[in-house]
Amino acid sequence: MTNHSMPVGDAIEQLIRAGSEIVQSGLALASAGNLSIRVDADHFVVTASGSWLNRLEETSFAVMDLDGNVMAGAAKASSEWKLHQRAYRARADIGSVVHVHPAHAILLDALRHPIRLVTLDHAYYVRSVGRTPYFPNGSDELADTAADQLAEHNCVIMGNHGSTTVGDDCDMALRRALNLENAAELTYRAILAGNSDIDFPWESEPHLHHA
Repeated sequence: MTNHSMPVGDAIEQLIRAGSEIVQSGLALASAGNLSIRVDADHFVVTASGSWLNRLEETSFAVMDLDGNVMAGAAKASSEWKLHQRAYRARADIGSVVHVHPAHAILLDALRHPIRLVTLDHAYYVRSVGRTPYFPNGSDELADTAADQLAEHNCVIMGNHGSTTVGDDCDMALRRALNLENAAELTYRAILAGNSDIDFPWESEPHLHHA
């Protein structure tokens, strides 16, 4: 089991920075999306309900346990707290969860076009993409199916909704979200250019090394 231990204050600082970067990069608008960091084996910090990701402050977070109880901070956690809880319960190695609404990734999934990993960064950070059907926001079905997909993938697209990416820390989860959307955007451009069937060298290489 990976050892995740971090002071709550440090986790909040990282999430505030990540929220600003997410909105600036166009991965989410206003309060669309939610973020969390595991602070120890049994607790995580997650954005509060209705939080704008580029306006986060110390009071914008709730501390929850893996049974779904709010232990400190904001009284009402994000409506998607189950998504984060199920992810942490599914995999002990996950240290952070980033849920955003990336336009190109959602569109391609809705049109049933697979996202191509065009660059080496895409191949290294994304590796593979899981998906779930559409389920209502905040539902058990959404959280459970996403957690099932996280057993095999670090990046999951939830139909007509958004993406969830995970990592051992917040920077990795965010890096995966950025690379997933960049891969989706380049795939979209390739489709428009009529060249979406080109093979890439790493698609036949299961083990990738990044400089």
